Order: sequence, then structure tokens, then C-alpha cells
Amino acid sequence: MRIFKRKIYDKMLQWKKERDGKTALLIKGARRVGKSTIAKEFAQKEYDSYIVVDFADAPTAVWEAVKNIADRNNFFLQLQFIYGVTLYERQSVIIFDEIQKCPEARQAIKYLVQDHRYDYIETGSLLSIKKNTENIVIPSEETRLTLYPLDYEEFRWALGDDSTIPLLQQAFQSKKALGDGVCRKLLRDFRLYMLVGGMPQAIDTYLETNNLSSVDEKKREIIELYNDDFFKIDPSGKAAKLFSAIPSQLSKNASRYQETSVLGRTEDKEKMEELLRNLEDSLTVNFAHHANDPNVGMPLHADYSQYKMYMGDTGLFVTLAFWDKEVTDNVIYQKLLSDKLSTDMGYVYENVVAQMLTSAGNRLFYHTWPTESGKHNYEIDFILSRGSKIDPIEVKSSSYKTHASLDAFKRKFSDRIGHSYLVYAKDLQKDQDTLLVPTFMTMFL
Repeated sequence: MRIFKRKIYDKMLQWKKERDGKTALLIKGARRVGKSTIAKEFAQKEYDSYIVVDFADAPTAVWEAVKNIADRNNFFLQLQFIYGVTLYERQSVIIFDEIQKCPEARQAIKYLVQDHRYDYIETGSLLSIKKNTENIVIPSEETRLTLYPLDYEEFRWALGDDSTIPLLQQAFQSKKALGDGVCRKLLRDFRLYMLVGGMPQAIDTYLETNNLSSVDEKKREIIELYNDDFFKIDPSGKAAKLFSAIPSQLSKNASRYQETSVLGRTEDKEKMEELLRNLEDSLTVNFAHHANDPNVGMPLHADYSQYKMYMGDTGLFVTLAFWDKEVTDNVIYQKLLSDKLSTDMGYVYENVVAQMLTSAGNRLFYHTWPTESGKHNYEIDFILSRGSKIDPIEVKSSSYKTHASLDAFKRKFSDRIGHSYLVYAKDLQKDQDTLLVPTFMTMFL
């Protein structure tokens, strides 16, 4: 499989230079997002030698060595024999892959780091699940990075395009329209990203086959893997149900995710919170919580019982939305690509905006309140904290540039607002003090 250029690599270089072995690097992320690949690539390029201990498939000798990890001289000697690799002091790195499967090794990081002979990289998912942390002390000597699916710029890199995103950034900064013809092409390019998604195996399949049905098959394999994981952490199947219902929940345009319509009854509050924590810890989903008082410091005023749930990868989201077919065929994909499918695709655009904002380092919050008539709600899809102000965002899948919710929000909270944005499917332009932004520019907000 191809190895794709990832932005996290520069952060890993920064960790190596600045920490100089004083912390281990923990790379967390959803399954199949490329954690092991980037760790091995980094080890190959930046160290004289390395050992990968894959706890998902480690030989018996490794588990025996871990039992005596306190004897570090013996532990390092055994690893070198088992893997046939010589380790060099301060020039080698040991990768603990799928570290969640060996809590004892994670707990020992504190002492391995203090030993300071080698560097350590841990990769893992489901790192906070109770059974993976029970009876161990989580080390504070970890520098933690999250690896997300490839963002849109990384996707363009994978397609051999290094110029589009820098040019878009220039256009966004100058607030200049791109022109209808250019914008149509860029929106079509972006819809390809929405359909393929950012999972490395899906992108590799697209580059290999140029066939979106083949890509869909690969994405289904990944979703099945996620469902297997959910059943392992929650044998009742409720976590898997909550995950699978994300597209249908978003398509309802409700002001919150409604668990009862998915699970059929109200769950015990404590059990429900644990289910949601486990889903969040899997990093397969992104949560947006309701900001009761939208202002700087939104976590202080968030209602964590009122939330929306998005899928971490929009390519997987599209596949899950059409799960009623055994394989989503190329006809549907081509219609989606050309924006000619009759289904209202607003929820897909909302999901991709959530994904882009999350991968750019934002926590997600939204706000709803009744209209003047009281019959409907206004809704701001996302609110970003920027300095001492907040930036509200309304998302549309169409080219319509009406923004009633934004206007009402600005009237209500005028003293708190820095910039306001409508993200939609047309060219960059201003409408009084609201900036209308094509979806592919979301990363610059």
C-alpha cells in the first residue's frame, strides 16, 4: 500500500527534537487511520534502528519479556534477540503498536522514559476503555497526538496536487471570488474527497482502481471492523446501533441526537454516558455539544446531554448512508459526484464540515433557540472560539445564500461575534458582514 504524506510527521519531528526522549510519543486515532504506518515511516527515516512490538500479534516471548519489564537490561536484550535488531543508545526507537492491548507496557513507559536509553512511540485506539486502563497508572510522561483521516489538503497531496490548497488560501485571505467555472471544478474535486474519504486504504484503492464501487467495498470492510470493535466493548450491541444511526439521525434535521429513537427506550444515564464515552474514545465519531450560552469558554456552558454525532470520516458516512445496498454502485457515486442525486445531501455537507473543523483542532459546539413564532428553531451549526470573540457558521448543501439563523444570531449576540460564515456550494463572496464560503475553504475558518 502507498504511504501518504501526513501533516502529523512535522509534529513528530518537533517532539523528537524538543522532548529528546523525556516523554514517549502516543499517537491515538481510529482503527485503519494510518497510525502504525506513520510510526514505522518515522522510525525508518529518523533513527538508526527500530523495533516494532505489535501487541495485536506479538509472539509468546514478547509477553514473557513484558512480565519482567522492570528488569530493563534484560527486557531490552530479549527484544533485540526476538526481533533480530540491534538497539543503539539515544539512536533507536521502540514502537509499542496497539498499546491498549498491553496495559502493563503502557504503565511501564514512566520508567522506560526515565531510563532514557531509547525513544518510545506508542500507537493505539480505544485507549480509555475501562478494561484497557483498569488497575494501571496512566503515565504522565506521554506527548499525545491524534491522527485523523487524511484532511482535504493531504487528500490533494495523495492525488499529486500540491498547488490547489495554497492557491485557495491566497484567495480566501484576499476575499476574491474564484469565478463560476473554477468554483464548479473545485466543488466537483471536493465532492470526490467527500465520497472517497480520508481513510488511507480507501484512497489507495481509488488510486489503484479508479473505481468508486471498489472504494465502497473497502470502506465497508472498515465499517465492519468498527462494528466488531463496538461489539467487543459493548456486547449488547447498543454502541454499534448508535454509530450506525448517525446518517439517519442527521437527516432528520433534529436539534439533537435522539437515543430513544435508536435504542427504543431510555437508557440508564450512567450506562448511556459510558456508551457515549466509548464511542468518543474510538475516535470514529465527532461530537458537537449544545452551547447554552454561546461565548468564549463554551465548554463551561455546554449541555453535554444535548449533542449531535458526526462520523469521523465522511467517506465512511456516505457508505453507511447507503448501507441498504450490498455495495453502493458507481451510478449512485457518479450522481453524488456530479451533484445530481435527488436525496437531500445537506447532512453529508454538515458531516464533512464537522470533520474538517475537528481535524483543524477545533472542538465542536452548536446553538439552537426558538424562532419568534415559537413553531420552529433557529440553529447555528457550528460556533468557533477565536480570541475574545466567537465565529458562528451556518452550513448549506445548496447554492442558496439565505442565512436567517445567522442573522438572528447576530442580532441576539452582536457584541460577542467576530466573523460570521455561511458555508455553501457556490463561490466566495460577501453578503454585508457575512462571508459566504465554498465548502472546500472550511479549513481556513
